Amino acid sequence: MQWLTIEKGRSRATVEAYKRDLLALERWLDEHRIELTLLSEEDLERYFNEARGAKRAPSTVARAVASVRGWFAYLVDEGYLGLDPSARLKGGRRGRTLPKPLAEKEVIRLLDSIPAASGVDLRDRALLELLYDTGARVSEVVGVELSDLDFDEELILVTGKGAKQRLVPIGATLTRALRAYLEPSGRAALLRSKKSSRVFLNARGGPLTRQGVDLIIHKRALAVGIQRSRISAHVFRHSCATHMLAHGADIRVVQELLGHVSIATTQLYTAVSVTTLQREYHHAHPRAHD
Repeated sequence: MQWLTIEKGRSRATVEAYKRDLLALERWLDEHRIELTLLSEEDLERYFNEARGAKRAPSTVARAVASVRGWFAYLVDEGYLGLDPSARLKGGRRGRTLPKPLAEKEVIRLLDSIPAASGVDLRDRALLELLYDTGARVSEVVGVELSDLDFDEELILVTGKGAKQRLVPIGATLTRALRAYLEPSGRAALLRSKKSSRVFLNARGGPLTRQGVDLIIHKRALAVGIQRSRISAHVFRHSCATHMLAHGADIRVVQELLGHVSIATTQLYTAVSVTTLQREYHHAHPRAHD
């Protein structure tokens, strides 16, 4: 549930719905005395056939299939399971939801609102700049270590899913924010007498967690009037990709930057750009309306 909230940026209502779906499956497994590690594709088909036979709404069953598929994909990615018994389930694909990025002016307003008054302020500015400037996942950002920063080559080494590493460029604004944070008044003030190789620290000097990043984002967004439901670490990733494509970046460059295995995932952002284009056209063009 934390992964859905923080990594994927799902709303509270969506997370609660997924939780209900997974708890229902868990009860069914208990009733039929089926171990999770021994669950088969046939078992899942039987479970969902029973759900359809109970006259549950097709949309409810489809969402439950999506919940279960997402959960098993997560378990396989994290190494808890070797095989995904839900991989060939039918009825759960309802089309991927288009990302909802922030407008460029909103991102700039948020980033520029963070002062340089304390170590926490310097950390938060560097953190949010890194999320937006590189499009890195929150799990990748909290894992960045001091040795991963290369200011001479203007690169950061990030470790993504499956321990895959990639180099991402850092621009002038992010470089300034990171350098300011790494000054004695920044990171060292948070570190105190402790030792840590992680770049981003919490107020007690320990490594910053994904949950900690979530709290920072919502605190800073609230200060500039951005609703909690509209922003998460994943929204910065969406915004980075969408804004780069809108300014003419090659889609394969964006794919490499974000660490997408399939370009089909990156192509979602081109749809967002087209949607934005259509909205602005209908809003501004004098011949777009009757």
